[in-house]
Amino acid sequence: MRRLAFAVVLLLAVSFFFSQFGHFSQFVAVAQRGQPVWIVLALVVQGAWLVNQTAQYRAAYRVVGLDQPYRTLLPLVLASTFLNVVAPSAGISGLAVFLDDARKRGVSTARVTLAGVLYIVFDHIAFSIVLTLGLLALFRRNDLHASELVASGILFGVALVLISIVLLGMRSAAELERALVWGARLVNRIVRVVLHRDYLSETLAHQFASEAAEGLETLRGQPRGGWLFPIALALSSKALLITLLFLMFLAFGQPFSVGAITAVFSLGYLFAIVSPTPLGIGVAEGAMVLTLTSLRVPIEAAVVITLAYRGFTVWLPLAYGFAMLQITGIRR
Repeated sequence: MRRLAFAVVLLLAVSFFFSQFGHFSQFVAVAQRGQPVWIVLALVVQGAWLVNQTAQYRAAYRVVGLDQPYRTLLPLVLASTFLNVVAPSAGISGLAVFLDDARKRGVSTARVTLAGVLYIVFDHIAFSIVLTLGLLALFRRNDLHASELVASGILFGVALVLISIVLLGMRSAAELERALVWGARLVNRIVRVVLHRDYLSETLAHQFASEAAEGLETLRGQPRGGWLFPIALALSSKALLITLLFLMFLAFGQPFSVGAITAVFSLGYLFAIVSPTPLGIGVAEGAMVLTLTSLRVPIEAAVVITLAYRGFTVWLPLAYGFAMLQITGIRR
């Protein structure tokens, strides 16, 4: 079964590579035009960002009472990003890597799923802070548009829903179970009109709530401020990405301001989340270029900076992720 799964992933990867080869070649061509010292430094910052991402997952694991070393989590983080792109399914493909690892280690899959939810919660909280600063910067420049406000509202709404679910589970596992079952029924009622069958399993909702009770008990036992460290890690991740974008300005000799860089990063990251395409491919790039040009960056420079930045934050990590699939053991 594992070999079959790996064969399917490999087929998807090859198809994805040929369909997106233009993006890779564009990034290579653009990177060669940048000043070498800043491009090399960007690679260093990128490495620090990937390690920081791993630290975020490790912190989320610890919050639910699990402990896993960096050396085993890093390959999972990279592989999950890759799978979320080549087999997009609302994050389920990427989560499967962590769940597969949990089963091999005899760890509760419900706790691992809960850790994944907490990772998203912490990340959304941190990004909401940065996004607010970015929107304020655009507002001061009279460059804030309705599309950006709508996308921001969606992100804030998702963050509030996830936080509410976690807080509900911390208060009462029974109430969480009722909420999940109600949600599954609501989704099934809506989707049944099109699919003529249930989309979500109420039995699995019951099972997840029951298995997650232990992890939620650990959450309730966390000291006050126990969530501050994971949120701080998520904020440092955003700081590293902003630094990476700053290095792209330096690499291509463009003037900059802190407010402009924060605004461009915020909208690029926002539309990478609130997007119909995985990782916002195509959508985030467009949002960044439009924001840069509205901030009076020449169109050619805006395109070059965007392609280089997305190459470091999307295309290279995807290449690393495919390599790391070998380490995660999916093919065994």
